[in-house]
This record gives sequence, structure tokens and C-alpha cells, in this order.
Amino acid sequence: MASYDSWASPLGSRYASKPNVCTPSEHARPWESTNCYFEGKEMLTLFSARTRASTWRLLWIWLAESQRELGLDISEEAIAQMKAHATMTDEDFEIAAAEEKQRRHDVMAHVHAFGLAAPAAAATIHLGATSCYCTDNADLLFIRDGLSLLLPKLAICIQKLSEFAEEYKSLPCLGYTHGQPAQLTTVGKRACLWIQDLLMDLRNISRAKSDLRFRGVKGTTGSQASFLQIFNNDHDKVEKLDELVTRKAGFGHAPAYIISSQTYSRKIDLDISNALASFGATCQRIAGDIRHLAMFKELEEPFEKQQVGSSAMAYKRNPMRSERICSLGRKLASLNSTTSNTYAAQWFERTLDDSAVRRIDLPEMFLCADALMILLDNVSSGLVVYPAVIQRRINDELPFMATENFIMRIVAKGGSRQEAHEHIRILSHEAAAVVKQEGKSNDLIERIREDEYFRPIWDELEDLMDARTFVGRAPEQVNKFLRTEVKEALKPYAEAVAEVKATELTV
Repeated sequence: MASYDSWASPLGSRYASKPNVCTPSEHARPWESTNCYFEGKEMLTLFSARTRASTWRLLWIWLAESQRELGLDISEEAIAQMKAHATMTDEDFEIAAAEEKQRRHDVMAHVHAFGLAAPAAAATIHLGATSCYCTDNADLLFIRDGLSLLLPKLAICIQKLSEFAEEYKSLPCLGYTHGQPAQLTTVGKRACLWIQDLLMDLRNISRAKSDLRFRGVKGTTGSQASFLQIFNNDHDKVEKLDELVTRKAGFGHAPAYIISSQTYSRKIDLDISNALASFGATCQRIAGDIRHLAMFKELEEPFEKQQVGSSAMAYKRNPMRSERICSLGRKLASLNSTTSNTYAAQWFERTLDDSAVRRIDLPEMFLCADALMILLDNVSSGLVVYPAVIQRRINDELPFMATENFIMRIVAKGGSRQEAHEHIRILSHEAAAVVKQEGKSNDLIERIREDEYFRPIWDELEDLMDARTFVGRAPEQVNKFLRTEVKEALKPYAEAVAEVKATELTV
């Protein structure tokens, strides 16, 4: 059957990842190549069937190596054969699939296939382990490595938005409260609202990764009884076995979970999904603002030279990237509902009703996040600002906002606040009627120039209407925020940020 004849997740085929074509550095796993950052090629590789099955084999190798180091009779030849066949081949998949049809057990089918490939190890593969030794420990590896792929990407998006905020920190624009024009802010200050939320996501995802630990070698219900039997009741060796495998898996920064059931607690999946779901909500928030600003024609996402906005309306420049961000962000933000339900539904030491949903949810969670990183990077790399439109919109509203300034200047020149207020009130209502009922531009300033009462401040009107005087400390807030909080948060990702900058310079 051709690939066109079978359903495939659009997360893989369209939005997030493509088959890996990156060239990894020596000894790196396929998804660890740094030149794949914003092509999304590494994430699908991480969650591929081959990576999953090959990781199970690595876990069996680490277990056998550690058992041999602790005195079990496992030959060097067995270890060598296992290492020689650590990567699952297409033929291995066929053998495992045929075996699973008979046994109805995927892990045992893979044990059988590995035993055929490494016959010297066939008798000791999976010794003392339960299926979750492979499945759960592998999932923890995928979660860890998936988060490791996402974090630098998020840092790079934050860096690019920070550069945008720096560039436009002093450009006044209308603020909006309740969807209505409000006191002025700046384009850069608004971008900092987005960045601040992304910094929270960076913190949440980083914290989730640092909290992550390994299940390790625990046995059928987590009591390590089978390993205690293998090592003749030597508790020290059982603990050492757990430590050795945990270290080989790259979790040496912390001990494996001391307490587990047959599985690691599904609360861990929930914690990870909460961090990623929160990021999905942030993406919707940012892209929603961009879509509204595009509607006002104040700002646009990148639009390619040959891009088509509409099949019918040739003039259109639809914010399709931001719309896609909202769509995928909504999906990601919803995925923690099933991880929550799965965790809550677990019985005692384990039930299998978690298996099918986790096979779907865990990869989708990371692929959604990956797709959002790609889109967010693309949008933040090429936001287009239209200062003339922004100024026109300010001009439509600023006369009303500046009325308090006019009143204060009249008072400073000896006038009555109450009289000034009444004159402004009447002229403002007249100007508002022209705007709302006749569809014309705001002519309040012209009316003030024609009213003799305001003659004392006629020469000062332009200064009193300078938009830059209405943004408060927005530019200074942007400076402080970027120099302190953003700079500090991005320190751990300086190398990734610098690498992307260098790549952009050579393109």
C-alpha cells in the first residue's frame, strides 16, 4: 500500500517533523544534530518506531552489562552481539511483527527478535525485568530528550522577539483594554508581554525536565523482588544495579525514583503535559494579538513573495501562520486533560488502560510543541510593522486622550478647570458625532483651533499631542526587562542562540 493510501498524522506529514535527513555528529543519536533546529526533522525521529525499538535494545544492553559487572554469568560474546545489533533493522521489525501476532505481546516479540539477532544473549535478555523496564524507561528517555530539543528552540524564539522589542521599544501605539482604544503603549512593550509569558514557559519546561528522574530497575510491582532473587538476597547489588543502569541512561544527575509500581507514576506525564499545555495556551495568546493587529493593519506576520492569501480574493494577506499557531496551540493546551484522566484512572500497581492513549498522547504532545516552535520562530523572525498606520490610528484617538493635557495647560495659564472642562466636553462630543455618524476623521483639534477660549494654548497643541509623551515609562521598562530578566533566563541557551545567529548571517 502506498503512503498516500493510509492515514498519517498531519503532525508528522505537515506541521512538525519530516524524516530525518540531518547529519548527526559522531556518536550522536539521530535527533541530536544541531543543524535541524527549525526544520523539525529531529522530533519525529525521536518518536519513531525504530528509535523506540532500538532504545529498548539499549536498555537491555545496559541491564546485561550492569548485571555482568555485578557478577552474573553473562558472556562478553553476548554483550558484543547485543551491541552489534543495537539498531532495529527492517527485517527485525518483520520478525517482531510476526511474533507479536502469535504472542499478543509487543515486548516479548521484541525480546524474541533480539534473541535471534544476538543468540549468545538470548537466554539473558530481559533477565529479571518486566515489560515496563523497557517501555517506561524508554518513555522517560524520550521525554527528557524531547524537552532538551524544545528548550533551545523556545530560547531562540524569545531572543528573536526580544530583538523585535528592542527595535520598537519607543514606537508609540494604541493600547487596548476591553478591545477598545486605551492609553498609549509601545510596540516593543506589547512584545514584552508576550516574552514574559514565554519566559514562564521556559521556566516551567526547564523545571519539568530537571525534576525528571529514571524509573530504573524495579521489577514487576516495583519491589525489585526478581532482582533480589537473582543476586541471592544481596540488597547492595540490587541497589548498585539500579544505579548502574540509571547512570548508563544518562540520568546520573539524580537517583532513580526509589518508589515505583510496575510503571513510573503517570503523575509525571501529567506534570510534563501541564508545562507543554501552558506553552500551547501562550502561543494562542500571542498569535491572537498578531491576528488582531493584522486586522488593524498595524502589524503583519511574514508574507512570502509568491504566497497566496486567498484562492478567491487575490488581494488578501491572511495571517495563516498565526491562525495555525492558534489551531495547534488549542490542541496542545487540551492534551493535559487525557494525561490527567489517565493518571487518575490507574489502579493499584498498574492497569493497562494507559497504554493505547499514551502511545498517541506523548508523541502528539511533543510534535505539537515542536510545530509551534517552528511557527513561532518563523513569525518572530519576520514581523512587519506599519508605523504610518499605527500613527493614523493614534491620530484618530489621541485628541480625546489629550483633553486632560489641554485642560491642565489652560489652568496653568490662569484659566478655570471647570470652564475648560465644559468647553472640551462640548467640542469632544461634536467631534465624536462626526466620527460615528458621518464616518469622517476626528476633527477635535481643528475645533479647538477655531475656539477662541483655547487661543492661549494654540501654539502648544502639537507638543501636547506628541504621542511619545503618552507612553509613560514603556521604553525604560523594555530596557530593564530585556537587560535583566530576559538576559538571565537565556544564559543557559547562549550557545544555541549564537549558533542560530551565525547561521542566519551566512544564509
